[in-house]
Amino acid sequence: MEMNPTPTTPASTGSSEAGSLHMVCGKIASGKSTLAQHLASSPRTVLVSEDAWLARLYPGELRTIADYVRLSGRLRSAMEEHVAALLAAGTSVVLDFPSNTPSTRAWARSVFEEAGAPHCLHFIDVSDEQCKARLRIRNQSGEHPFQTTDAQFDEITRHFAAPSPEEGFHLVIHA
Repeated sequence: MEMNPTPTTPASTGSSEAGSLHMVCGKIASGKSTLAQHLASSPRTVLVSEDAWLARLYPGELRTIADYVRLSGRLRSAMEEHVAALLAAGTSVVLDFPSNTPSTRAWARSVFEEAGAPHCLHFIDVSDEQCKARLRIRNQSGEHPFQTTDAQFDEITRHFAAPSPEEGFHLVIHA
């Protein structure tokens, strides 16, 4: 289901158009990274993964939600101009950073607006029970850089806010 199906008009950057910014929204283990990898398989598209960057830049430092808020804020600040430059140069970017609150979506909006780029916000609407089942499997696999307990899932999910049409994003809902 698409809401607001007319994306932002791309800006002209010399002889080429700006790339598109793809954002993902969904609870932990809803499938954001899997969708992001699929979207990034398109030509002239790069994936920027928050989890990968946080794991490499801050090994062993991300233990609490407060740590996440502090460190992801640093990462967003560092990546903002770079992602906008990629978009302005005509490269599409799949931003595998959770756009799970109005403030994180406002940050992403500032990036695509700075670049004059079109955007798409992909919202994965999955139940808490499905997410927790996937989370347990992910934790057991050991392939994800971070382990999340059911209690942490519940605590983090309290801050989750689904996007609304009033926010004005080109929204694609994945159920």
